[in-house]
Amino acid sequence: MGDMANNSVAYSGVKNAVKEANHGDFGVTLAELRSLMELRATDALHKIQECYGDVHGICTKLKTSPNEGLSGNPADIERREAVFGKNFIPPKKPKTFLQLVWEALQDVTLIILEIAAVVSLGLSFYQPPGGNESLCGSVNVGEEEEESEAGWIEGAAILLSVVCVVLVTAFNDWSKEKQFRGLQSRIEQEQKFTVIRGGQVIQIPVADIIVGDIAQVKYGDLLPADGVLIQGNDLKIDESSLTGESDHVKKSLDRDPMLLSGTHVMEGSGRMVVTAVGVNSQTGIIFTLLGAGGDEEEKEKEKEKKDKKSKKQDGAVENRNKAKAQDGAAMEMQPLKSEDGGDGDEKDKKRANLPKKEKSVLQGKLTKLAVQIGKAGLLMSAITVIILVLYFVIDTFWVQKRPWLAECTPIYIQYFVKFFIIGVTVLVVAVPEGLPLAVTISLAYSVKKMMKDNNLVRHLDACETMGNATAICSDKTGTLTMNRMTVVQAYINEKHYKKIPEPEAIPEKTMAYLVTGISVNCAYTSKILPPEKEGGLPRHVGNKTECALLGLLLDLKRDYQDVRNEIPEEDLYKVYTFNSVRKSMSTVLKNSDGSFRIFSKGASEIVLKKCFKILSANGEPKVFRPRDRDDIVKTVIEPMASEGLRTICLAFRDFPAGEPEPEWDNENDIVTGLTCIAVVGIEDPVRPEVPDAIKKCQRAGITVRMVTGDNINTARAIALKCGILNPGEDFLCLEGKDFNRRIRNEKGEIEQERIDKIWPKLRVLARSSPTDKHTLVKGIIDSTVFEQRQVVAVTGDGTNDGPALKKADVGFAM
Repeated sequence: MGDMANNSVAYSGVKNAVKEANHGDFGVTLAELRSLMELRATDALHKIQECYGDVHGICTKLKTSPNEGLSGNPADIERREAVFGKNFIPPKKPKTFLQLVWEALQDVTLIILEIAAVVSLGLSFYQPPGGNESLCGSVNVGEEEEESEAGWIEGAAILLSVVCVVLVTAFNDWSKEKQFRGLQSRIEQEQKFTVIRGGQVIQIPVADIIVGDIAQVKYGDLLPADGVLIQGNDLKIDESSLTGESDHVKKSLDRDPMLLSGTHVMEGSGRMVVTAVGVNSQTGIIFTLLGAGGDEEEKEKEKEKKDKKSKKQDGAVENRNKAKAQDGAAMEMQPLKSEDGGDGDEKDKKRANLPKKEKSVLQGKLTKLAVQIGKAGLLMSAITVIILVLYFVIDTFWVQKRPWLAECTPIYIQYFVKFFIIGVTVLVVAVPEGLPLAVTISLAYSVKKMMKDNNLVRHLDACETMGNATAICSDKTGTLTMNRMTVVQAYINEKHYKKIPEPEAIPEKTMAYLVTGISVNCAYTSKILPPEKEGGLPRHVGNKTECALLGLLLDLKRDYQDVRNEIPEEDLYKVYTFNSVRKSMSTVLKNSDGSFRIFSKGASEIVLKKCFKILSANGEPKVFRPRDRDDIVKTVIEPMASEGLRTICLAFRDFPAGEPEPEWDNENDIVTGLTCIAVVGIEDPVRPEVPDAIKKCQRAGITVRMVTGDNINTARAIALKCGILNPGEDFLCLEGKDFNRRIRNEKGEIEQERIDKIWPKLRVLARSSPTDKHTLVKGIIDSTVFEQRQVVAVTGDGTNDGPALKKADVGFAM
């Protein structure tokens, strides 16, 4: 491992070597930090204890405070960037215009045209020598003198059309790449991450993160730099992008405090001190190996690179095998690669070996057509040549009974060449040189028009694929809806409020539970900031659902920040963070008298089942029986869900001081016997332009399906509002688990025949995972139910839509 670290130090080249020598006046060098970040789990812990004492020792050496963060002084930031580098990985060199021209020339139709044009041009300049034709016989091949002189025009015209197609294609690709590079740099500038500087929690562009920064990490984050954990709440990370391990890795100060760039936070929250950025981070090292850095000095280290790469790959393969052995999580993730297991892997390998990108539907049809026309033209030209040769031979030697004279041989050859030229002319006429030109120019025009509508098209052929689409699978949150959650209804103290009640209507005791429960049991990274422009809407930062709850407190004229100042995040005794399995979040507070109070919030169908009491009209707890729960579901929760609201239940539980401390790791015993404070209905309004857009799609014969992680009642209500479901139609709405039950056989394998029975009627897939979205898209694409293959478009805006967007014929990333 140490070896590997030493190797990797060499990679970022001479520039960093200079920086290492000059490590400013910090107590640790760049090389030491890089070798520390190469270690994992217990190795890393030993190294930290041995060299720094603990994570606070690292903070001291990096001259940063675990609670206050860096001062934010520009001179200090500059010095850190000089010593430890910037959080920036130099992009791969863009393709030159000539490379794009070369790629455009690879098209099958164009290759056939090029060959035909060259042959046609070459033969048009061939002038047969004169001879004594009366002696050798003659044959009329129907060519006028002027015609033979203008023979070059055909070849030149074909070449000109090829040049036009190639230049239009290459120029389009070049301008698109330029646009995308601009967009990429804008995204990089706009992508923000939460850090603490000068004791203030602020959001800064990812590129401005420096070594020594204290960064806050939370569920859903993609880590932008390497770091060491300072404080964590139930933190679990998906490191599969680096290690190939499909299991989530639990991070804690006493087990594994190393957080790596490019990995996803799957659960929990915490704070880390940044120890490596840019080309020195784990993602940066891999990018450098892949040549994205593109520095000249890296070429000299080609051999070292290969050694390191093979080591890394061996590790990744080993890890992948380990992951497959633990088949729980591996089975869950398998459909992302292929539903057919091994067979799919083979296909993927073959596809990986192919240098060219997969053809679009229209390109595939055009190539097929061009090849068929080419074959037919070749056949006809061959028949023409054979007929002309036979006619000449029979007429000269059979009918006219002429002998084959030696001096006539050049003239006979000349005739045969003339016949061959006629054959080539037939072939050239058969090949449609206008076809690729017409298609390319029309697609280029479409791309230009779409750019004006703020649509950036990555590949020209995506335009025609859009036009071919027969099915659209759309995400809901943020795509069909505005992704701006607000609490619009509430059930508090046995009363259902159709709009937010006045603060005076709520008993003081209930209000205290509400305010404390929401303030501490929402991630401290979720907050509502003042609007950027005067008169605008307040900005929601962090989890949108939590922001809706914090907004409820502001509507009730209470301030969540006062509670958070009183109870800082470090004082939270235990946090059970939200994840997709528990669908709830709980926070334990320790009171000054030694008693404990736990606040819980989550999907109402989950949390209500754990409630044994409820706050009555006067704010006092009273018994809550299953019968009462069924009443609330019928009279409150179902009506809310039918209006498209997401229902969240808020609850608490007290653990008296005299009793022995509960076993906190036994979550099922802790989060039970709760007292329900309130049930709130959160609305995510449908974007105003969506219903019309969906009507247009349906009129054009495109089926729109909604695929969402939300519950089925909310999804169905939103689908009705959007027009995806129309009353009286024969359709299916399924949850992810029902969908999986129906499409898998007894062995748990996905069967195409089973998918074929479901997808034609399916309109809403709720509570679906990224894997389910991918499975549905792949199932529709591979289906042979209809004569025409379905062309599937996917729209989405979240990381969870990534696999489906990639699998679809055309992906619209919002």
